[in-house]
Amino acid sequence: MSQLLFINYSRVTFAVRMSKATCSSKRLKSNIESRISEPKPELCVYARKRTTNRYEEIRGGGFKAEPVDQKPCGLPDIEEFAYKISNGSCQSEKSNATSGVPSVGSTVAIAIKPESTGRSSVMFSAAKFPANWEKVLEGICNMRSSEDAPVDSMGCEKAGCSLPPKERRFAVLISSLLSSQTKDHVTHGAIQRLLQKGLLAAEEIDKVDEATIKSLIYPVGFYSRKASNMKKIANICLTKYDGDIPSSLEELLSLPGIGPKMAHLVMNAGWNNVQGICVDTHVHRICNRLGWVSRPGGKPTSNPEETREALQLWLPKEEWVSINPLLVGFGQTICTPLRPRCGVCKVSDFCPAAFKETNPQSKVKASGRKDKH
Repeated sequence: MSQLLFINYSRVTFAVRMSKATCSSKRLKSNIESRISEPKPELCVYARKRTTNRYEEIRGGGFKAEPVDQKPCGLPDIEEFAYKISNGSCQSEKSNATSGVPSVGSTVAIAIKPESTGRSSVMFSAAKFPANWEKVLEGICNMRSSEDAPVDSMGCEKAGCSLPPKERRFAVLISSLLSSQTKDHVTHGAIQRLLQKGLLAAEEIDKVDEATIKSLIYPVGFYSRKASNMKKIANICLTKYDGDIPSSLEELLSLPGIGPKMAHLVMNAGWNNVQGICVDTHVHRICNRLGWVSRPGGKPTSNPEETREALQLWLPKEEWVSINPLLVGFGQTICTPLRPRCGVCKVSDFCPAAFKETNPQSKVKASGRKDKH
């Protein structure tokens, strides 16, 4: 009576008669060993993406920022992002400020380290939507509806608006360079003088002497250094970009005198390519006063670049372009650096810093105005 050997492999039972020829047993053994030695399929790791804020969940917990696409995209012209009043509500012409936004107080990301330009390495560990941020945005929009701030008519993105696209891009780049540590009306005056002399093109700036540039851009801040940088930028644009300007954030940041704020503005206005928020001293100051941004431990952000990184963690990307002129104009007219006009501000009830930097009379006037209503 021949014995039976049962071998179980992959839910298949083989009955082998031991009295059979030895070669059959060897063949079966070889087949089993070959199947065991087959490589196992790789484990699939699924990543959950959030399209609004562009964060990707990674294995082991936490999130990381998705790589930013540097290719120019066909976004509308920057003027189309201006805030308008429609049926008593504030909205961007591009999209509504509340579209696709999670509820107030919900966590946007955990353990995020945003992309950095090398000037800041702060880890922002928990980004939440600030309370009442939509009401604050709408209130500021209502106060800005008259568009009477200097930025509305003399902002950097207005430079060379009557020129062809290539020349306009270069004009916006030069205007951004001159705007550092300089008020809008001074920058605008310098740009107008350059335009009158036909010096808003790389070819012309490369030809003219530095002393002439200095005399035309004076009294912008650090005009001597900026005149030197203008010559260097013009030469780089001619030799590397055929008289045009760089089309990527990294290349713009490599130009002399160009920082993150200027580079993002040029990408937005020159190439219609939104790579980040343009944060200047007004946006930096107002976001901290409103409590919209902070460092770990609740401390205020210490510079505009930290503010940009913190703000981009929660502000919907649809607002990234329009938030700059909105807050800049608000900072020029109401939320000023010194003695802010909290008494006439319509969002003071939602501002943690309201009346803390004003004189006592402003608070008395504000309370009297509210009692009358």
